[in-house]
Amino acid sequence: MSRLATRFAQLKSEGRKALVSYVMAGDPQPAVTVPLLHQMVAAGVDVLELGLPFSDPMADGPVISLAAERALSGGTNTLDALNMVKAFREQDQDTPVVLMGYLNPVEVIGYENFVKTASEAGVDGILLVDLPPEEASDLDAVLQQYNMDQIFLLAPTSTDQRIQHIVKNARGFIYYVSLKGVTGAASLDTTEAAARIAKIKQYTEVPVGVGFGISDATSAKAMGSVADAVIVGSAFVKLFASLPADQATEQAVNKVKELRAALDELV
Repeated sequence: MSRLATRFAQLKSEGRKALVSYVMAGDPQPAVTVPLLHQMVAAGVDVLELGLPFSDPMADGPVISLAAERALSGGTNTLDALNMVKAFREQDQDTPVVLMGYLNPVEVIGYENFVKTASEAGVDGILLVDLPPEEASDLDAVLQQYNMDQIFLLAPTSTDQRIQHIVKNARGFIYYVSLKGVTGAASLDTTEAAARIAKIKQYTEVPVGVGFGISDATSAKAMGSVADAVIVGSAFVKLFASLPADQATEQAVNKVKELRAALDELV
C-alpha cells in the first residue's frame, strides 16, 4: 500500500479531509524548501506537493510562474528537487510527497532513470500537467514498477469519456481543477464543483482532491465539504514573492493552521 493510499485511508477512518500544500522546490532559495516542508507538516498538512521548476509552466498563473523563475535563478533543477525530497525523508518517512511539473525535464532524464531516482528519494507520486492521459501509459508502466502513483487532472470541461478513462487508471488521488483557467485564478463556484465531484465519484473509489482558487478558511471548508482533499498552492507561494523568507515561512505556517482548523470543523 502506497503512502498516499495509507494516508487517505487513515483520514477517511477519522472522518477528516486531507490538506494538500504546494511548494515550489528551491523558491526563493534552495535552503528554504526542506525546513518549510517540515514546518507545514507540523502545522497540519497531510500531503506535500512539490513543484518542479520549469521555464515554460503553461498551466500556471503568474504567482507560480514567477516562483519557478526564482527557483531556476537560484540554481534549482529537477534533480535538485529530488534531492530535497531525499533530505526531507531523513526525518519524515510518513508524509506522502507528490511531484508536480511538466513532461520535458522528465523526458530529458528518461522515464526509467527519473522514476528510479525519485523512488529512491522517497517520492510517492507524480503529476505531469502536460502529459495527456491517453499518452501516459509508458510512464505509468515504469511508475507501477516502483509503486509510485500517477496523478491525473480532471476539469469542469472534462467529458464523461475522459472521466471514465482517467478513473480506470487513477491511483493515489484524482486532482479536480475547480476553475477554467490557470493556477491562482479566482471565482470559485462551489455548487458546480460539488456536482462535478459527485459525478467523478460515481465511477471510482479513488479519493478526489480539489484545487485552484482555494486560498482561505472559507473556500477550504466549502470545498472540503464535497471533496476528500483540498489542494492549496498560490496562497502559499505568493508570500515568498514579497516577503523575506523567514517571514513568508511564518505566514505560510499560519495559513496552514487556518486551513487545517477550517477543515477540522467538518469532522
